Amino acid sequence: MDAQSRGRADEIDPADQWVLNPRTGNYELRLADSAAQARPKVTAPRRSPSAPSTPTKPTPGVPRPRRGDPPPGGRRGGRSRKLGGGGRKKALAITGGVVAFLLVGGAVAGYLYYDHLNGNLSVTDVAGAGTGGFKKDQPINILVIGTDKRTGAGNESYGDKDSVGHADTTILFHVSKDRTNATALSIPRDLITNIPACPTKQPDGSTKTIAPTKNTRFNTSLGQEGRDAGCTMRTVKELTGIEVDHFMMADFNAVKTLSTAVGGVPVCLDKAVNDEEGSHLKLDAGEHRLEGEQALAFVRTRHGFGNNSDLDRIRIQQQFLGSMMREMKSKETLTSPKKFLSLAEAATKSLGVDSGIGSIGKLTDLAGELKGIDTKNITFTTLPVKDNPAEPEGKKATVVVEKSLADPLLQMIRGDVSLTEVEKKEQAAKEAADADAKAKQDALLQGNRAAAADVRVSVYNGGGPKGSASTTLNWLQNSKGVSKSSNDGNAPSKVDATQLEYAPNQADQARALADMMGLPATALKVGTADASAKTPMKLTLGPDFQQPGSPLTAAAPQQLPEDVQQAQADKAICAK
Repeated sequence: MDAQSRGRADEIDPADQWVLNPRTGNYELRLADSAAQARPKVTAPRRSPSAPSTPTKPTPGVPRPRRGDPPPGGRRGGRSRKLGGGGRKKALAITGGVVAFLLVGGAVAGYLYYDHLNGNLSVTDVAGAGTGGFKKDQPINILVIGTDKRTGAGNESYGDKDSVGHADTTILFHVSKDRTNATALSIPRDLITNIPACPTKQPDGSTKTIAPTKNTRFNTSLGQEGRDAGCTMRTVKELTGIEVDHFMMADFNAVKTLSTAVGGVPVCLDKAVNDEEGSHLKLDAGEHRLEGEQALAFVRTRHGFGNNSDLDRIRIQQQFLGSMMREMKSKETLTSPKKFLSLAEAATKSLGVDSGIGSIGKLTDLAGELKGIDTKNITFTTLPVKDNPAEPEGKKATVVVEKSLADPLLQMIRGDVSLTEVEKKEQAAKEAADADAKAKQDALLQGNRAAAADVRVSVYNGGGPKGSASTTLNWLQNSKGVSKSSNDGNAPSKVDATQLEYAPNQADQARALADMMGLPATALKVGTADASAKTPMKLTLGPDFQQPGSPLTAAAPQQLPEDVQQAQADKAICAK
């Protein structure tokens, strides 16, 4: 049975086999047509050997449970996991690619369907390109890639039908450490950049390293010369300085199937569009609800809006994504078993992910981290670019980074600064608290300083450049005379910024080291208890550290330059 007909034998929709149990708030498998919602839990019916063979209707495309199988909520591989129950609701409406990347909050239970969705996913080993995981107390960075691969019925008519699948639409989705907000950074496909060397896993298990390429289009970081999504992840890290945790990827079919599963995506047009050259999109001015082929034509058109550039198409796609997010988080979607589970089917069949999130269980965990973000706190923006000066006037086809605008934007993302508006009272309170803390910290720098020979410190790398701890140790010992110092390697966890932890009776040592290292008062963290005579201070180098002796990188700006494009996901904007 092929992917399109999987689970649809006898013309039965898999979603019709699931109902919402009002007692638990979970979707449960309906094994018979009557009293389905009265069952508090779904279990496989047991029959005695002599019982008549009158089987309940199974879910199409899913094997019937056998005696000895794990209970509902269990996992393959022996680990069991309860998904039912009022306090254990999990998100499972998963979307990706050029359509949507917000993992929407909801609830679904039942081992059989859970296992079935697992089989829908396409998983890629990216050979260490990402972090391989995410931490609950750290920001999350997900690279969402929409490819231009023309697989699927009807898609060969869009441009190059033989495309290997380039990074046609790329969005770096940054989720804040406190999970209250997110930034979606679009990276233009025609951006000229460098693609680093890229190890890729081969079908036979070996690793092939694809040579680096300089001054080439960003979209060739995927597909070209056999590059996989891990190559795009590495390119984004080199381009932005932001390490990517995971990727999600989808092709043209995702736009069609997901927009249909959600019941259509509302869009608004300032003017009528008739794109006869490319996408064949034809719509009157006003409001529309798009799904299937029409939805794909809308996000693909380069001749319907603005000045017919890829940058204008990015804005249209951002508007479409914002609308799809609002639709997915709407009550009508989350409380409809048919719509919700059709969405889960369509999403998992359309989705490619890295092995770090290569199961429904792992995606569910990730979804739990994201589901509480309100759309008003999700900001779309685009990496600022300008016309490529190397190309002659009138023949501009590519762009380069506009550093004066891109640098502060990337600093804000790296510094986990929200681009959304915050309550003025909360912001004022935070600023007042920060000012008070800074005054106290400044006071710490006043006083006597120990001699370099008396300074004891252990150096850790908590997110600084590779080899920072070793470089700093050599500098302290050979240039500054801090002989009682040691390199303790990587810190147990990464830090947001460089910090020096010390005891109250080590204040003179802390001041001396702060002077040598160029540490600001905000980097000094004093403990509550005195240390023994031979206990060293703890210096953890963060992402703001460049090299020993140089002042730390300035704090991330709190506001974007006015010329940086941005839009909030909760606002409906008419395409122009």
